[in-house]
Amino acid sequence: MPELPEVETVRDGLARHVLGRRVDAVVVHHPRAVRRHVGGALDLPGRLTGRTLSAAVRRGKYLWLVLDDDAEDALLVHLGMSGQLLVRREDAALTLPPPEHLVHPPPPADSRLTADSRLAADSRLAADSRLTADSRLADERPAPTAAPGVPPDPTRHLRVSLDLDDGARLWFVDQRTFGHLLVADLVPTADGAPGGHGSPVPVLPAPAAHIARDPLDPHLDRAALARRLRQRRTEVKRALLDQSLVSGIGNIYADEALWRARLHPRRATDRLTQRAALELLAAAEAVMREALAAGGTSFDALYVDVEGASGYFARSLDAYGRAGEPCRRCGTPMRRESFMGRSSTFCPRCQRPSRAHPPR
Repeated sequence: MPELPEVETVRDGLARHVLGRRVDAVVVHHPRAVRRHVGGALDLPGRLTGRTLSAAVRRGKYLWLVLDDDAEDALLVHLGMSGQLLVRREDAALTLPPPEHLVHPPPPADSRLTADSRLAADSRLAADSRLTADSRLADERPAPTAAPGVPPDPTRHLRVSLDLDDGARLWFVDQRTFGHLLVADLVPTADGAPGGHGSPVPVLPAPAAHIARDPLDPHLDRAALARRLRQRRTEVKRALLDQSLVSGIGNIYADEALWRARLHPRRATDRLTQRAALELLAAAEAVMREALAAGGTSFDALYVDVEGASGYFARSLDAYGRAGEPCRRCGTPMRRESFMGRSSTFCPRCQRPSRAHPPR
């Protein structure tokens, strides 16, 4: 499932390609894609036609396009497992320059990935046009249906299409139809701060009102979040995946943040110190900033940006998908355990469990 860096990459592409455009026509090609919209497939075109896309906003893994300048409602999108938003012109993916900036302030100078190393990594990755399938992740991902970086066949997987007044088309493509979109009313944020990245207005769609702020949000109170994390009586990875506590983190970046913070996924949250909790949140922020710089993490064609391009951060992963490979810190073989129907990958030496949670 796309996580914060992947959804932010899509949001950035929408902000560059479709804002200020009026919706001239809407076609719902598969009603399941709008199953959560009140009124369903018959109502959605009327709610969108003639409206202007005025802002592209993200909070955690949720993304929405504000309709018109009065900011009373928005087109809310959740990508699910395989949803894509593609901007097309004359049935071909747009090929425009990459974004000139990323999200929020730049990472601190002491970030693990320095500017020089990031540029070097980008240069190496530029030589490879797309990620190839990685056999070590075969048990973690679905079998690809197209070459990496190539969007799926729209004749089979196109769910909703919007025709814009400049001749472009915005497509919602979804192979598995787990994603969805709907028009939702905007409601005030509980803290009076902006609803998400991409707009200063303190509102967000009602169905996403329960979603917490994410580690890249400048309005997140990290000290308060660390205290709430420590008050939970659960395992630390479960807490990281709770979108009502902190949003945007999924299985990939939870494994990466825990590896960087040297915490076992099953460490009890109420046994964490405030310092350890803050270090974990800082690790989550750092790894997601680095993933953003690489365009997100792609293992196959299911995640691409609005231009159909894959992300390259899979090559920088330290934990996720590296079971059996040497830990990049100590050389100990990485271990994989089942977790909530998925898996956790960690170093048994660097990330020792607490006494209350012995190894299985």
